[in-house]
Amino acid sequence: MPELPEVETVKRTLNDLVNGKQIESVTVRLARIIQRPDDIQAFANLLAGHSIVKVERRGKFLRIVLDGLVLVSHLRMEGRYGLFSNEDPLDKHTHVIFHFTDGTELRYTDVRQFGTMHLFQIGEDLQLPPLNKLGQEPLEPSFTPERFKQIVSGKSTKIKSLLLNQEYIVGIGNIYVDESLHRAGIHPEVGAKDLSDDQLNQLHHAIVSTLAEAVNAGGSSVKSYVNGQGESGTYQQQLLIYGRKDQPCNHCGTMIEKTVVGGRGTHYCPSCQRKADN
Repeated sequence: MPELPEVETVKRTLNDLVNGKQIESVTVRLARIIQRPDDIQAFANLLAGHSIVKVERRGKFLRIVLDGLVLVSHLRMEGRYGLFSNEDPLDKHTHVIFHFTDGTELRYTDVRQFGTMHLFQIGEDLQLPPLNKLGQEPLEPSFTPERFKQIVSGKSTKIKSLLLNQEYIVGIGNIYVDESLHRAGIHPEVGAKDLSDDQLNQLHHAIVSTLAEAVNAGGSSVKSYVNGQGESGTYQQQLLIYGRKDQPCNHCGTMIEKTVVGGRGTHYCPSCQRKADN
């Protein structure tokens, strides 16, 4: 958490909140959040005077595009942004504050302190870590069934592990992989290369429809996720498989099971997603 739908929702709300605002100064209260440059005063100095043009998303990363710079931000487990008045009290977990010339502040809070920020000149960010090795965007028109088959072709890794690998397809984390595989009726431990064309078509459709529906619902607030306006997502109310261990499958009534695939807790229906059928 957060995954593509949650980051996409944060992107959209931040575009409504901060586009056009000019940064007067930056306060960094936890140095390790800032990964590039490695000097927090240099980070603050570089941003001062610049205005936010737009906020974009690449995989699970936010790209805060300014006039001449790009701030790449990863929320990790519990990072969040919010717009405040400069007179509002600070949360103790507020680690970075972007002070705007209009008296408002964009504050980054992170209870777990795992989030990161990288600052680049425009054009550098897509050529260097952490964005340079990211794979296919699953909600772009270029993610066709044919493109999906090219990505999967010949790979012996388990299909769940492949879908979690951000170098192949970006943004699909544990929640939406489990949901997509369940919709497609595919066991998470099946080897990617062993899937038929029909199964790959079904899985492609499941990935796209699941992510699109989650974006429309504002993401899934299964932990502490909120968008840039402090609002929770609602897609967790529609989850078919994730987090439902020992509950009946909505399709067949079989009790949902949980196992571990690639080090990640994995939910599946042993009846609808039979490994032997693949």
